[in-house]
Amino acid sequence: MSVNNYPDGRAARSAMRSGDLKTPTAGLAPGYVQANLVILPQQYAFDFLQFCVLNPKPCPILDVTEPGSYQPSREWADGADLRTDLPRYRIYRNGEITAEPEDIREYWQTDLVSFLIGCSFTFEEALLAGGVPVRHIECGCNVPMYKTNVDCKPAGVFRGPLVVSMRPIPASLVSRAVQITSRFPAVHGAPVHIGDPGSLGIMDLDHPDYGDSVPVLPGEVPVFWACGVTPQAAAQAVRLPLMITHAPGHMFITDRLNAELATG
Repeated sequence: MSVNNYPDGRAARSAMRSGDLKTPTAGLAPGYVQANLVILPQQYAFDFLQFCVLNPKPCPILDVTEPGSYQPSREWADGADLRTDLPRYRIYRNGEITAEPEDIREYWQTDLVSFLIGCSFTFEEALLAGGVPVRHIECGCNVPMYKTNVDCKPAGVFRGPLVVSMRPIPASLVSRAVQITSRFPAVHGAPVHIGDPGSLGIMDLDHPDYGDSVPVLPGEVPVFWACGVTPQAAAQAVRLPLMITHAPGHMFITDRLNAELATG
């Protein structure tokens, strides 16, 4: 189904709930905010909240549910069901990926707390409008994401490396990309690094830890943004007994407009 068949977040979520939409969500439902999802038992929720507060670049919180609730607040997605309304999920048990289901109702527990975290797919509409190309959308694939040698600030049981997403940007447009994305602090904001991937401990751009590789063409610079997959790296690092997340690139699409999150 083409992206033009999803005029808004509600339509995209309906397609996910029915199983008709199973692909990465970059470019889907143009104009609508996308979000990362983290679900974990209540006993870890405060530690995770503190982890997000201490690491706002990779983990900007948009919404938090009550324990046992699978519905986000109405302002984000009225009538949504976080158990069914993403195209693909990941189940982590003791730090290992044990399943990638399209529906998590069978995994649901009454003590689970859900966090919606800002996603950089949200500012891609503004990049495209500003004349900045977005390679993974051009290629019809997932954005490349990499674990770095930068440690997040620990909180409670949570620790782990910063994860970044990468977009190749023509050198002449890098400053424009920085200006555009800095207006979206709720969805990672400005880049955390520009240029040499080795400075982040990334040795090979062709082999991302998550997502798909994309070509970096002559005259382009790799630009790196903090990424909401960072909690998944933390789950692996600390070996939580259970954490449920979106599969990288398979986001929750809200009812809020991207423009609502722009500042300045």
